[in-house]
Amino acid sequence: MDVSLTRAHAPYRLFATLLGAAFLLALLATPGMAAPKSKLWPRWSAHDSASTAIVDHGDWTRLLQAYTRPSDDGVVRFDYAGLAATDRAALDGYVARLTAVPVSGLNRDEQLAYWINLYNALTVQVVLDHYPVSSILKIGISPGLFSIGPWGKKLVSVDGEDISLDDIEHRILRPIWQDPRIHYAVNCASIGCPNLIDTAYTADRVDVLLEANAIAYVNHPRGAELRGGALSVSSIYDWFQEDFGGSETGVLAHLRKYARPELLRDLKLVFEIDSYDYDWSLNEAGS
Repeated sequence: MDVSLTRAHAPYRLFATLLGAAFLLALLATPGMAAPKSKLWPRWSAHDSASTAIVDHGDWTRLLQAYTRPSDDGVVRFDYAGLAATDRAALDGYVARLTAVPVSGLNRDEQLAYWINLYNALTVQVVLDHYPVSSILKIGISPGLFSIGPWGKKLVSVDGEDISLDDIEHRILRPIWQDPRIHYAVNCASIGCPNLIDTAYTADRVDVLLEANAIAYVNHPRGAELRGGALSVSSIYDWFQEDFGGSETGVLAHLRKYARPELLRDLKLVFEIDSYDYDWSLNEAGS
């Protein structure tokens, strides 16, 4: 059934858009209700463990080093406004080259780096396509009446399959690798998100970078913070609790694993999470 609205129904379309945004924002604020589940897309299980092919991510590293901006508050921003036209062309060319890679013929570590870099490059690309914008939530290109943000839209084609950001994160990365550190690598262009680091992921360094990212985020107030004895943590640990042990106990164990000595000392005295928080403001340089 075609339920698209005509121009005569513009006021109703606006109401539906606002209602959809409010609905999803309410879900995002409700524990355990908003995040897509991890569900394997079997098409992407194939890999070649004997493959020695290496994907070149040099252009992505050059862009990241030119436009990521570390801040005194520990949050890395991206200079969307300052991106030169030649570098936008370089970004588009990099994404185009990635989509032409026969990814199923790579080994697992190359695939992991590939999918993380593609996710992050596509996220920057989609923000630039709609810039200026105050939050990625306002890039309402996902299909569906109650959808918000860009995550559900098919953005590129890889090996003949149309791919969305949700596909990469929830149907490829999470179910295949089953590694909670994935959440510290994929960047959603928001202040509350783990940092977009200034280097591409590569097969030889992906594990080291995931580990460093986990330590950095857990020990930043966005990850975990004690306020008057009450523990506030990122909403990531609520939305994706299934990846962090499936319970608050599992989340706390994960936090203790990556906590530095001062935080670890405090976390040993904590047995419940009091609140979850997340800042959806764009990770924009100067903000």
